[in-house]
Amino acid sequence: MTALTARWQSVCDEIHQATTSALAQKPVCLIAVSKTFPAADIRALYQAGQRDFGENYIQEFAHKATQLADLDITWHMIGHVQSNKSQLVAEHAHWVHSIDRARIAQRLNAQRPKGLVPLNVCIEINIANEAAKHGIAPEESILLTLAQTIATLPRLTLRGLMCVAKTNSTETELQQQFQRMQALLAFLQDAGFDVDVLSMGMSSDLPVAIKNGATHVRIGRAIFGHRSYDET
Repeated sequence: MTALTARWQSVCDEIHQATTSALAQKPVCLIAVSKTFPAADIRALYQAGQRDFGENYIQEFAHKATQLADLDITWHMIGHVQSNKSQLVAEHAHWVHSIDRARIAQRLNAQRPKGLVPLNVCIEINIANEAAKHGIAPEESILLTLAQTIATLPRLTLRGLMCVAKTNSTETELQQQFQRMQALLAFLQDAGFDVDVLSMGMSSDLPVAIKNGATHVRIGRAIFGHRSYDET
């Protein structure tokens, strides 16, 4: 076992323990966030059993997807989607976790190849209302408007919500943010949307996120190692 696969196995064990402790009704999906790391590392983790990988930067993601086209990887775009690069995402991704504008949803829908299944998407919530972060404000009316727009787009399937917790939050603050995400998901469900995904939790807050309902966790640093600008 290499150092990389050992770290990955440790994260898998932590997720299993947290899921068991939280009495989660279904397994939590681990998204290995591979931004800035080479395709060789992704291939090594794939061989170890990892299937879901997340990328933040669109051109890097498209290049890796091409390099690794022989593998049945599930690709998650977790970074901000720029209008001028949305076609690469529409053509290569299976999931987009960072929808925060109707225009981007509409572009992805128009650019999604007809031969592919609809693109799974999550609406990104700026849960702490931080000016430096993307996402919509955590308000029901804003969320409902965007969800209703996505529901009209046949090449997209709304699956749930995503957030990045405020940096350096205490455990109590994390719980408050994640519980607010649960409440927003329940709001959508009560409004008639078939959604069940909460994409939240990273290397520093994974157990708290799972305890508070995360279904997908996005882990980079704890698997691949430190980056100079790492957030996952």
